[in-house]
Amino acid sequence: MRVYFDYNATSPVAPEVVDAMGRVTREVFGNASSVHHFGQQAKSVLDDARSAVAAAIGGDPSEVVFTSGGTEADNFAIRGAAAVFEPFDSLAAAPLAQGKSESPRGKRHLIASAIEHEAVLNTLKALARRGWKTTLLPVDQSGVLAVDRLREAITDDTALVSIMHANNEIGTIQPIAELAAIARAHGALMHTDAVQSVGKIPVDVRALDVDLLSLSAHKFNGPKGVGALWIKRGARVQAILTGGKHERNRRAGTENVPGIAGLGAAATLAMGKLSAEGTRLAVLRDRLEDGILAAVPGTAINGSRSARVPNTTNISFDRVEAESLLIALDLEGIAVSTGSACSSGTLEPSHVLRAMGLPVHRTQNSLRFSLGMYSTQEEVDRVIEVLPRLVEKLRGLTRKPLTVGS
Repeated sequence: MRVYFDYNATSPVAPEVVDAMGRVTREVFGNASSVHHFGQQAKSVLDDARSAVAAAIGGDPSEVVFTSGGTEADNFAIRGAAAVFEPFDSLAAAPLAQGKSESPRGKRHLIASAIEHEAVLNTLKALARRGWKTTLLPVDQSGVLAVDRLREAITDDTALVSIMHANNEIGTIQPIAELAAIARAHGALMHTDAVQSVGKIPVDVRALDVDLLSLSAHKFNGPKGVGALWIKRGARVQAILTGGKHERNRRAGTENVPGIAGLGAAATLAMGKLSAEGTRLAVLRDRLEDGILAAVPGTAINGSRSARVPNTTNISFDRVEAESLLIALDLEGIAVSTGSACSSGTLEPSHVLRAMGLPVHRTQNSLRFSLGMYSTQEEVDRVIEVLPRLVEKLRGLTRKPLTVGS
């Protein structure tokens, strides 16, 4: 039996999505910007997908801009908001995404949490080199950002606040609506990276009260290489890709029509099973956690066990190197991860666990288990069966006493 518990890295493409993409690939080859029949066929596919994505997040179809994925959507949100306040240069040369013609000046401050995805953190670093002041807010040991942290850090010079909805490593959900109210009171835009929450829990852009929201198809059984940025009507954001007038002047480049069709199909599929699937996955996740904690001494859950998405758990295994345990599990046919797939190949401890203030050993001995549509109880029980033996074997290579929880 092969077990795939790395859905937060990517998820298998659902058969319904494959069918939708195959049909469009075979039958709809036109350029959506063309005015003839073939172009309008392609435009119709985009319109349907735009409506499906909007319905999934409670937005309006006209506010959805298709991108190449979550990373581009995050870049678009942050760089696009920053460009509004920058002097005229190559970054700010594009027309405003919402058709505005004048750009205010003065704001030069960006805020994010210390547990954001690299797409946000590295974008802030790049803008810091351009003269922007950036602030990374710490979280508590449960992985939650206290609202007062933002209240203390934000100023009238803040242009944008970017806080992820659900964390990719520990699954913790942030109080986005409360944070957005603070941002709005200071005239700052509010962006949330919802890549790990859309398709897993209810997401409503109006209830969250955000201005910008990023999502990615391959996190909820859609294709890789396609995502979207939701831009609230009236939000001042500049396009960062210049060229043609695609996506209502907001994102240049011929649209990936089959991929976008897949995104739309995945969004519709996810919404149709959201409540039932969330409940099912939470039961499996809890069974996995309880089984591991009972069978393997020296283990602990990282992050909140309440305010989190239903499919994710992050567990510390004391006196075990996470990379070694990951490889041992893989040899048993079980796929998990040490954290973000975008950070794989590095020997650095998890920046998320580090930002939570956990001891150094727990930032280096933790594994993420993320479940999804095709996960089963049999797979959960297989992991619980295999883990004790592997952990005991790896611990036999060290004489250090158990210290988990300290």
